[in-house]
Amino acid sequence: MEDTIVILGGGPAGMEAALSLAGRGHKVYIVEKTGSLGGHLSRWDRLFPQQEPAQDILEELLNGIRKADDKIEVIYNAQVQSVKRRMRGLEVMLSNQQLLLVDALLVCCGFELFRAERKEEYGYGIYENVLTSADLEDRFKNRKVLCSDGRVPERVAFVHCVGSRDEKVDHTYCSKVCCVTAVKQACEIKELYPQTEVFNLYMDLRMFDRYFEQMYHKAQSQYGVHFVRGRLSEVSETADGKLQIKTEDTLLGRPMKLTVDMLVLMTGMQACAQTGELSEKLDIKVSPSDHFFETKDLFLKGNYAHAKGVFLAGACTGPKSLPDTLQDARSAAESIHRYLTD
Repeated sequence: MEDTIVILGGGPAGMEAALSLAGRGHKVYIVEKTGSLGGHLSRWDRLFPQQEPAQDILEELLNGIRKADDKIEVIYNAQVQSVKRRMRGLEVMLSNQQLLLVDALLVCCGFELFRAERKEEYGYGIYENVLTSADLEDRFKNRKVLCSDGRVPERVAFVHCVGSRDEKVDHTYCSKVCCVTAVKQACEIKELYPQTEVFNLYMDLRMFDRYFEQMYHKAQSQYGVHFVRGRLSEVSETADGKLQIKTEDTLLGRPMKLTVDMLVLMTGMQACAQTGELSEKLDIKVSPSDHFFETKDLFLKGNYAHAKGVFLAGACTGPKSLPDTLQDARSAAESIHRYLTD
């Protein structure tokens, strides 16, 4: 009799883990709370560092799910209602009253983007030309990034670390991908509108991965993107609809005012809203420092939750890039396979 696994979340981590587990001969249920697979990936246009279309990656994952025949079953518009332990495995009751008897459970509930309106001083939801990085990706899909009055922006500023490394919102951790996303998007603005001036306002640049440093140098040397080390303090709207931002250039040690047509807030990752609820239902731990799920061990048990038979993958354990997320999903699948076959 084949072993059965339920995966909570149909984003990239959930899909990749399902494909890896199905490839090892296991039966997999993906429980997705919305009506479609893809998670945040479905909203993105192009991916750093090499500008691959996000849709291509998503389609490859979806095609794999379609070709898995009866090994992968997707249950849409459902969430976990309760979990009970059996002598071997788990009873998982879903919100649609479907009962799943499974041998293991993998949590891939991902992350949520920080709600930029919490930083009221930045003007999101107040001024029409203040966007988030996710809003900007939506516009890139149409190859048009215009001001609210239909003008091509003459000046665009990107603000790093919105909702990350910020004690005021209880997010003292780094969201890992915001810096490189800002550089990628700044270059894309210059590709669309070469005459537009683009500024990056950063705390410090964390270009940690392969090719990231090259992107940063390319942004300066090829596209002429300006980088200003400083923390935004205030945004206001001028009489002609432009945005005046106040910051401090911390390298020069002086205050700075800048008038722009569009402001883009690089919103960081935060634990998804269901983390606390799932931690109680599944008896798994949440880190008090960043509110993401805690794994059993950072080194040898990086995909194991503290509860027996429960595993974790993707950004539910902390901010991750897409390559890291997919690799973590494969690692989780291997951990589950070992658990079931040992």
